Amino acid sequence: MSAAREAAVAGLFYPELKSVLEKEVDEYLLRAKVVRIDGTIRGLICPHAGYMYSGMTAAAGYRLLKGRTYDAVIVVGPSHREYFEGATIHPGTSYKTPLGEVPIHEELREMLAKSHSGIRLSEHGHTMEHSVEVQLPFLQRALGRTPFVPLVMGDQRRESCVALAKALADACRNRNVLLVASSDLSHYHPYGEAVDLDKRVVADVEAFRPEDLLRKLELEEVEACGGGPMVSVMLASRSLGAECCKSLFYCNSGDVTGEKDAVVGYLSAALFQDS
Repeated sequence: MSAAREAAVAGLFYPELKSVLEKEVDEYLLRAKVVRIDGTIRGLICPHAGYMYSGMTAAAGYRLLKGRTYDAVIVVGPSHREYFEGATIHPGTSYKTPLGEVPIHEELREMLAKSHSGIRLSEHGHTMEHSVEVQLPFLQRALGRTPFVPLVMGDQRRESCVALAKALADACRNRNVLLVASSDLSHYHPYGEAVDLDKRVVADVEAFRPEDLLRKLELEEVEACGGGPMVSVMLASRSLGAECCKSLFYCNSGDVTGEKDAVVGYLSAALFQDS
């Protein structure tokens, strides 16, 4: 078995000093928009940009985890640097961040890897990928050392999304597992155009329409760099009993920096089952 996966984007997407990172994440969680959800949260959609851009958006999702416990978390992210078919799960013992190691849940990992030929154990897609890593400091501050499964989608075709959703649902059935889809929305459009594009994604998310979202992504009517993870987690969460989806916070980089010529969109949302 390979060793722990070292932090790749500490000092780039988020602070590399433990004390600074703890303070920053805790401040984001403290200042995050408060949304009350009484039911069982099956999944989250959270962005994966640098914290200065998307930290407040991500925190709106992770703040919901306060007082909740999970046996494991599965984080599904897209591959930005490498293309490969299907999805990979890191074969190592853990992922490292400046806040410490997050152990990998070996039983869940093995179940997923055996469930479909398109899901395999490999470091391919993980070494320099940020989409999973940037979720971890928030998870560490919200859920402590809860074990997780790092899963990276190398392609986001319909077949891959449907197969992964089934594998996730089968592995998590009768288990207390949180699914996290790591995704940003539209990229580098003028502010008004970006907001219009993103509103269409948010509408399908809030209406819990993963099939419609997938169709629009295929037709390139909307954009999301983690559209595959979003669709897969929405489908799996619905199979696991979630019947509601609530948008928690939306903004884009122009709202943060004031530069609105070419912006990136960010969304956090919760998929839940009414209590």
